[in-house]
Amino acid sequence: MRFLKVLFWLLLGGLVAAFVIYNGGERVEIRLWSGLVADFSLPLLLILVFLLGLLPSLVAFQALRWRSRQRLAGLERALADLRAVTPAPEVPPAAIAISPAPPLIADPSA
Repeated sequence: MRFLKVLFWLLLGGLVAAFVIYNGGERVEIRLWSGLVADFSLPLLLILVFLLGLLPSLVAFQALRWRSRQRLAGLERALADLRAVTPAPEVPPAAIAISPAPPLIADPSA
């Protein structure tokens, strides 16, 4: 599985590098307020926009993961406390007897 992760990231890095090399000379003008014009490299602009779009979902995922870990740790602590307070009752082997099950339908002759 680790090999597939490394392979995925290498392929993704190769695609980004190929995109940057192929479109490295492209310049994009962005018109801002009051007549300001920002001149960006196209690959840099697209990578920045992608990372800005990825950031909210990444933050939400990390928050969900942290909250799940906190809830799981709390439940594990509660379970450990319950196990420490109530020991399992010891039942002697002679007290366990197998009794026949009562009939499901009442016998009319009795």
